[in-house]
Amino acid sequence: MSAVSSLGVVVAIVLGTVAFALVSVRHMKMTPQEYIVGGRGFGAVFLWVLLAGEIYTSFTFLGAAGWTYGFGAPAFYIMAYGTVGYVLGYFLLPRLWKIGKERGLLTAPDFFTARYNSRNLATFASIVHIVAIVPYITLQLSALQTFLTIAGYGAIDARLGAVLAFLLTLAFIFATGLRGTAWSSIVKDALVLGALIFVGLAIPIHFFGSPAQMFDQLRAANAHLTLDGTFSAKGTVWFISTVLLTGIGFFMGPQSNAAVFSAKDGDVLRRNAVFLPVYQLIMLLVFFAGFSAFLVTPGLTGAAVDRSFLVLVAHYYPAWVLGFVCGAGALCALVPSTALLLSVASISAKNLAGDVFGVARDDQARVLLTRVMVVVVGLFALGLWLVYSRTLVTLLLVYYNAISQFAPAYFLGFFWPRVTTAGVATGLVAGIALALIFAVGNITPFGLNPGFLALCINALLTISISLLTSKSLALEQ
Repeated sequence: MSAVSSLGVVVAIVLGTVAFALVSVRHMKMTPQEYIVGGRGFGAVFLWVLLAGEIYTSFTFLGAAGWTYGFGAPAFYIMAYGTVGYVLGYFLLPRLWKIGKERGLLTAPDFFTARYNSRNLATFASIVHIVAIVPYITLQLSALQTFLTIAGYGAIDARLGAVLAFLLTLAFIFATGLRGTAWSSIVKDALVLGALIFVGLAIPIHFFGSPAQMFDQLRAANAHLTLDGTFSAKGTVWFISTVLLTGIGFFMGPQSNAAVFSAKDGDVLRRNAVFLPVYQLIMLLVFFAGFSAFLVTPGLTGAAVDRSFLVLVAHYYPAWVLGFVCGAGALCALVPSTALLLSVASISAKNLAGDVFGVARDDQARVLLTRVMVVVVGLFALGLWLVYSRTLVTLLLVYYNAISQFAPAYFLGFFWPRVTTAGVATGLVAGIALALIFAVGNITPFGLNPGFLALCINALLTISISLLTSKSLALEQ
């Protein structure tokens, strides 16, 4: 009976959110501009919930708490990198919006065609974006399975439930486009805020009397509240380089480009960059939940640490409370998935099928092909997830290692007129190749995050080759 009650709440939350978003977009005519970038008319509040919906994913619930449980202080990088990303975004995103507005850009690879006048570079960027995003989608599926497993008290086939919920997501984004993601983000953000306030405060108070007393017990238990050394694994050097890598790569994903292009004007993006860091405070509540689980249920390893605080909710609170928390978590997996799927489908339809092969060039055909690619990419990601899975933070860092390599192309492209196509292409190829080699070989020289080392080499090559290239490509500001 508990499983039925808990899962009933989860199902009601998911179906209610889908219905709310469908009703909200029922009268919209789906042109490519509307379907892919929301008609370029989102104001500050709407863009706030869209960006928060994309940025604060299932990792907010599970990965952050899991790393707090398993590693302690190294997890604090999560508090830092988002704020670094917002600071950089304040200067970068309005410039990206401007060129997007002036030249009608719809996808991330469109920037490479507009700035560097190179279809080959845009095609390469398209392929890398697609390959990088698919693991990020599988991350959401892994998290969704966890939420359903806990909500069902282990009594249901959570993998089957995750598949069905994801198929519903495919149908949803097929019908609604980016505006549907924004409307569903309103519900998602409200529920996530309520759920995290509960787990971040109710659990420490229930078991320890207050968060302060929880930290007293953590100190007594010799928990890892400080970083271990300078060059050690997940030490100070790793911490700093990881914050820089993920902060620099914060807005490099194609789903972020779509959100930028959806803004009404550049000031909307600046205001969001100023106020979105407030959202980072919510992560403190996730840390409280993870530390509480560490003290109450010690000894968990592997994937079990990602669900540690959910187990506490399942054991000590009513089924409807668990359903509410898991329902909010399910939205954290499903809503970002819609943005990720739409970005990859848009790239596949426009930059590969349209620009390279000349398919679906008119508006109606492009929208139809983008919708078809939502299904194709979604089913591919689903199949990959069914045969392969990794821990949440591992998958997230794989994504950032790859996607952050685009940073020199964006930052130098806007702020250094002498950067050239040859420089960007050389740096990008080298950075991605090195990030892959370092990851596969588990190479971490001097304790550095391997993706950050690859990014540094990428930037040096981009600058060096650009200086050696005779012709610069100045972008009109």
